[in-house]
Amino acid sequence: MLASSLRAASDIPSRPSTARRHTVGRFGRVTSPAEPHPITGQEFTSPVPPGSGWPGDPATPATPVAHDAAQVIELARSSRDLAELDARTSVCRACPRLVAWREEVATTGRRASFADQPYWGRPVPSFGDPEPEVLVVGLAPAANGANRTGRMFTGDRSGDFLYAALYRAGFASQPDATASGDGLVLHGIRIAAPVHCAPPANKPTTQEKATCAGWLDRELELVGPTLRSVLVLGSIGWDAMLAAARRVGWEVPRPKPRFGHGAEAVLTQPDGREVRLVGSYHVSQQNTFTGKLTPAMLDAVVARLR
Repeated sequence: MLASSLRAASDIPSRPSTARRHTVGRFGRVTSPAEPHPITGQEFTSPVPPGSGWPGDPATPATPVAHDAAQVIELARSSRDLAELDARTSVCRACPRLVAWREEVATTGRRASFADQPYWGRPVPSFGDPEPEVLVVGLAPAANGANRTGRMFTGDRSGDFLYAALYRAGFASQPDATASGDGLVLHGIRIAAPVHCAPPANKPTTQEKATCAGWLDRELELVGPTLRSVLVLGSIGWDAMLAAARRVGWEVPRPKPRFGHGAEAVLTQPDGREVRLVGSYHVSQQNTFTGKLTPAMLDAVVARLR
């Protein structure tokens, strides 16, 4: 039984705003005017209300909401499957700074090129095959990428680079990801993150990473039966993945495996099944525009996941 202090997604107020283009609705929630989704044309306010018809939205107005780290753990552990876990993740409000930032970007802080689009403005749930052989672990959603589209690595240059590689390897149905509802399907692979909300300056705090960890822990438990490999993008994701594996009872080599592009380690689940851990430089523009990470380099590590 969930604690009585947990509230449904429809009952959660947002912080006040003085922006002229925004309105204050039920429970004081501040939203932007309704704007058409770039794929479906359906109009949505920003942030997007749970269960309002956004493509791929796993939540409903009745989905329970976590407001602190203890409630994250409670809701994550009681999630019976990935669908329920994704729904609860997508309405989390446990980190005040991240809630404020993701909603500010979604209302008053949009990039000019997306000013006429609705913004998801909520935690971005994991995305992909519900019975994955491969898990991709990144860092956090981009403010004008996944925080806008509501889907991991969708709507930005990092996602373009990643999904092109997954398409070349046969994991994705198409080489690009522009918006939720664009037809992209992942085969045998799922994309997760240690932090599900867009952080200011792309830098979540230590406390924010710790608070969000409960979602990743439960995800590992739920995907464990089919999982064979994990691709980690960047050193922060590498450390988060190793820590999560230990917390859910997986055997992790000692000393701790060091991150590097192409680094590899073997993790062992409690039932003895092994999972290959492979590292890659993150697909951020900082790496791809400078040539630190090239398509050939990413293809090489993706090829080792099967």
